[in-house]
Amino acid sequence: MSIQALLTSQVKQAVLELYNLKLDSVEFQSTRKEFAGDITIVVFPMLRVIKGNPVQIGESIGQYLEKNVNEVKGFNVVKGFLNVEVSDAYYLNLFNTIRDNTTYGFKSFNDTDKAIMVEYSSPNTNKPLHLGHVRNNLLGYSVSEILKAAGKKVYKTQIINDRGIHICKSMLAWKRFGNNETPETTGLKGDKLAGNYYVKFDKEYKKEVQALIANGKNEAEAKQEAPILREAQAMLRDWEAGDAQTVALWKKMNGWVYNGFDVTYKNLGVDFDTLYYESDTYLLGKEFVAEGLKTGVFQKEDDGSVWCDLTNEGLDKKIVLRADGTAVYMTQDIGTAIQRIKDNPDVGGMVYTVGNEQDYHFQVLFLILKKLGFEWAKNLYHLSYGMVDLPSGKMKSREGTVVDADDLIDDMAKTAEEISEELGKLEGYTAAEKQQLYKTIGLGALKYHILKVDPKKRILFNPKDSIDFQGNTGPFIQYTYARIQSILRKADLKSDQIDTKNSILLHHKERELIKQLQLFPEVIQNAAEHHSPALIANYTYDLVKEFNSFYQNVSILGADSIDEKIFRVQLSITVANTIKNAFSLLGIDVPERM
Repeated sequence: MSIQALLTSQVKQAVLELYNLKLDSVEFQSTRKEFAGDITIVVFPMLRVIKGNPVQIGESIGQYLEKNVNEVKGFNVVKGFLNVEVSDAYYLNLFNTIRDNTTYGFKSFNDTDKAIMVEYSSPNTNKPLHLGHVRNNLLGYSVSEILKAAGKKVYKTQIINDRGIHICKSMLAWKRFGNNETPETTGLKGDKLAGNYYVKFDKEYKKEVQALIANGKNEAEAKQEAPILREAQAMLRDWEAGDAQTVALWKKMNGWVYNGFDVTYKNLGVDFDTLYYESDTYLLGKEFVAEGLKTGVFQKEDDGSVWCDLTNEGLDKKIVLRADGTAVYMTQDIGTAIQRIKDNPDVGGMVYTVGNEQDYHFQVLFLILKKLGFEWAKNLYHLSYGMVDLPSGKMKSREGTVVDADDLIDDMAKTAEEISEELGKLEGYTAAEKQQLYKTIGLGALKYHILKVDPKKRILFNPKDSIDFQGNTGPFIQYTYARIQSILRKADLKSDQIDTKNSILLHHKERELIKQLQLFPEVIQNAAEHHSPALIANYTYDLVKEFNSFYQNVSILGADSIDEKIFRVQLSITVANTIKNAFSLLGIDVPERM
């Protein structure tokens, strides 16, 4: 039982016995550092029930707790705050519970609960993944792992945007300028090759626009009439009509891109359980629009277009079918959501990891699905996140100024190598061990730098700042984990010696560390509820700071007695396990040596 739960019960009992009154709740807060105590009971809210002096009330309750509750060893009252000192026995028993559970804080999935589907990545097949996709993937993957740890069954999915004019632009540029080159003949990853032709299309398009303007067209006309754009539009019509040559080129280039994506996902450490393709789903939803017309959810206009009027809900009217009967993105997303539930009947909710520029789109989508009568629609969540900026400014795919995900991963490893070499702490490592360590540190720095920020906030990403062995960074936490492993190697204790004794008197730094460990299950649940890996990241940083303070103030291997040494080693092991488990929820590895 947590100390809050225990004290809540006992304080209510104290008020009943002392005042013959009933308290509905007890309010707690952390004890201020200048006062003795482990937890503070706030007396002021009790004055609604108990009439009297808050200091006297605090003294009376404190005396009751000290006399009747074994876990309370002392108290003091400051104004209306009752500071309670908790016994060492309580913390040792608590520690033993944590220590004996290697997955402390992780809940098992209950078969009766509905599963959650988390969508992330969702790339276009005309270019490689970039820094923006990295934040998306890291968020989606981490939220999936956090939801699992909180006791949910999770399916990880993505919808691949493999059709549309942007895809045809890359296809047309390759057809015109590619000279039949392939990933094999160029040595390029397939997604990079396709991306190069997307950039090439934009350059040629701009040339044609400028030529038309020079010949007397205004800018709007020139942009619409550029021959290369019209040819791309014709290619899209051919694709939708099933033209064999166009479809064959589409399949070939998309195949190159998928192979490239697979490499990036593996290097980034993310995966998926199911895949959906826009080419399969873009027509989905039409049958549900027809159903919605029958039930009055949608209305048909005189031109034949179909709309959903959301003005009564404070939103606008939203088109769900064009006048010519073709689907829009909203139609597709309606159909895809419904199809996912059909494919996975145990799913009772979905999380969409998509940038905040789509906030309104998902507000409308979720409302329409509710109006269509789907019970699970109330369990839809848009994991909205801010953009990632660079010191040099915004990224632009068409102009080829994006930060490529593969290049970023490589650069992070190189930066880790440079810093590690400067610190000179890698004696005795083989070349292969060094390269693996650089990758672990570099990826850890990248992931932690992105995930420690609240998803809704915009990020300014500077790779150099993220690889620092001091402060709130991935490498600092990884280094602490590796330091603990070094302590354990030096401790040279046999497994049957690793045990704790209830007779140990705890140092206040040991108590603080146990209190921090105790918070982990609550942090996981909060992170799951708020879909925020930042809560896990910053908890881990706080734990590491607490351990380093303990390490600097308390001798582990030079303890006065073997019992103290064994306990402090076991405490260090438990901290290390918690760091490793917390970082696993962020998709970050921890090295045994650094």
